[in-house]
Amino acid sequence: SVIIEKDADGYFAYCPQLQGCYTQGDTYEEVVQNIKDAIRLHIEDRLANNEPLPKLESVSVTTVEIPYEPAFA
Repeated sequence: SVIIEKDADGYFAYCPQLQGCYTQGDTYEEVVQNIKDAIRLHIEDRLANNEPLPKLESVSVTTVEIPYEPAFA
């Protein structure tokens, strides 16, 4: 699973299961390709250094609603 966020500078993506595995891109398509490359390189590096791969855990995505009434001055 990956998380992709959009901000004023483009897109940011990271993989919660792989600590330190993140990237950015100017477009959604670019950040998707970049995170695929980052994940592949992260795994290759761990294997090359005889480090264990993390156990995959499920990630839940939930939308929450919070009542909000703006205060007027």
